[in-house]
Amino acid sequence: MPLKVNENDMNDELLVRYLLGEATFAERNAVEHWIHTSPANTRYFTHFQLIWETSKQMVVPPTVDADQAWLRFQQRTEQSSIKPTVVRRMNTSFNWMRAAAIAVLCICIAALSYFLSDRSANTTITVAAYSNPTKDTLPDGSFVTLNKNSSISYTPRFKGSKRMVDLKGEAFFSVTPDKEKPFIIHVNDITVTVVGTSFNIKSIGGKTQVVVETGIVQVTKNNTTIELRPNEKLVTNTADSLLGKETLTDKLHQYYRSKEFVCDNTPLWKLAEVLNEAYNSNIIIERKELRNLPLTSTFYNESLEKILSVIAETFEITVEKKGDQIILK
Repeated sequence: MPLKVNENDMNDELLVRYLLGEATFAERNAVEHWIHTSPANTRYFTHFQLIWETSKQMVVPPTVDADQAWLRFQQRTEQSSIKPTVVRRMNTSFNWMRAAAIAVLCICIAALSYFLSDRSANTTITVAAYSNPTKDTLPDGSFVTLNKNSSISYTPRFKGSKRMVDLKGEAFFSVTPDKEKPFIIHVNDITVTVVGTSFNIKSIGGKTQVVVETGIVQVTKNNTTIELRPNEKLVTNTADSLLGKETLTDKLHQYYRSKEFVCDNTPLWKLAEVLNEAYNSNIIIERKELRNLPLTSTFYNESLEKILSVIAETFEITVEKKGDQIILK
């Protein structure tokens, strides 16, 4: 599940269970992690807790102590010569108070949401993927798939005349068309502008790659703009002053969505580079003459060991493990 850092994304019923001490161990961890994810979440929980405590005070009868009354009743029956009937006390007072407190809480939460609505419209939402890729739906109905260790940030409901997104890492976007409100992504020092299309953006170590699958994408850097069409890609580094595009020759960029590595006369160095990223490995091609060996094959949801064995058999090379390195020679 993606992690959304926004007060509106936490389930209020879960917060009530947390405050009542009825949440499971996993739920408590989830709530505490959410609270500390952002200052906005911390503020929301503080308001929520204050309202909860106030709601309990509002429903407790000020002149009646239910526990003391029950104790006095027990003392009177013990003093009686008649053997009392065994009665199991039902904690109706607590149940009634709990239900009333929750009812008051719901009213207060609705009021809180109303007064915070203008502020929440300017709150930044962050969707992050950590150890595994994750999918999410954006406020305009667009879809995004985040690769691991990646994140996007945007404002709720895409307030304003543009749908603005900040990207860190890698993501695939399928954008809902809206000519009146362009979809704009900021990553490193470039800006990607679209109306309705699907494309992949990857940013690692100052290097940015944009691959278009459908539609038209505009990429802007240093006041220079070029258009990318289906099966075209752009690769630029922070130090590059010019933008250039090229034809896409493989579909390796889809691996984190499709769980497959599609090679079509793909040079070995390129596959090794993607495998290192996908499996957190350290594959090194020892001999230069091996780097451009072309490979045509498709690996679907295979282990790294299986893929390496196919490479070794195809090119009649040796795979040697040395520490954290995997050496092809």
